[in-house]
Amino acid sequence: MSETTIFDKILAKEIPADVVYEDDAVLAFKDINPQAPTHILVIPKKRIPGYADLLAESDAFVGDYMKKVAKVAQELGLNGDGYRIVFNYGKNGQQTVNHIHAHILGGRGMSWPPG
Repeated sequence: MSETTIFDKILAKEIPADVVYEDDAVLAFKDINPQAPTHILVIPKKRIPGYADLLAESDAFVGDYMKKVAKVAQELGLNGDGYRIVFNYGKNGQQTVNHIHAHILGGRGMSWPPG
């Protein structure tokens, strides 16, 4: 495995996180630098370095992960007004942690184009 990431430390309970959802496959917690009233990160407990690395995973794993992202958004009560899901990949995509993570952003209107 490559370098230890902040998400590895959160999963190992070495660094605290404001957890909003956890099961055997994913952990969801509040972003420490929120960009919206609701800003949650959803990470798989299995280390997947980036979005493109999902190609090597089973359809069942990817489908389960995506369904868990939707479940977290639903449990946060975001389905009514909507929300944005963001995956950053690589340097140009501003990925800062080499562990795939979905950003769930909600609680306000979003603008377009992003970034």
